[in-house]
Amino acid sequence: MNNNIVSVEVRWADLDPNFHLRHSVYYDYGAYSRISYLSSNGITAQFMHQHGFGPIIFREEAIFKKELKFGDLITVDLKLVKASRDYARWTMQHQIFKNNEIVAAIITLDAAWIDTSKRKLITPVAEVADSFNKVARAENFEWIEK
Repeated sequence: MNNNIVSVEVRWADLDPNFHLRHSVYYDYGAYSRISYLSSNGITAQFMHQHGFGPIIFREEAIFKKELKFGDLITVDLKLVKASRDYARWTMQHQIFKNNEIVAAIITLDAAWIDTSKRKLITPVAEVADSFNKVARAENFEWIEK
């Protein structure tokens, strides 16, 4: 399984007036990890546009554990926590690590795929299932009913 760990750099613009990472940037790191994984497995923005679908988030939650500051080395992982067998609905989790060892935050999101023209939930094309079959699974991974 692909662990899809990405590294990111804390930019000056990512900081709040207290000189630590703004809360919304943690979510951006999770999105970067997901889109990076999908793109590296052929589900690029262009592919989604050509096939008329994209991801939609129902819930996104962060648990903040440790402060992140300018200069910290940040890595973000990606694990599948739950999924319907056709991958129409899914839950992913990211751990954001500070200096490769300290969990700074955990982000969990529930999502699905939407037809971008009809604005209706869909079962994704086969290539999405191929990509999701390679995602690292959480220890407590479970299949769900739609």
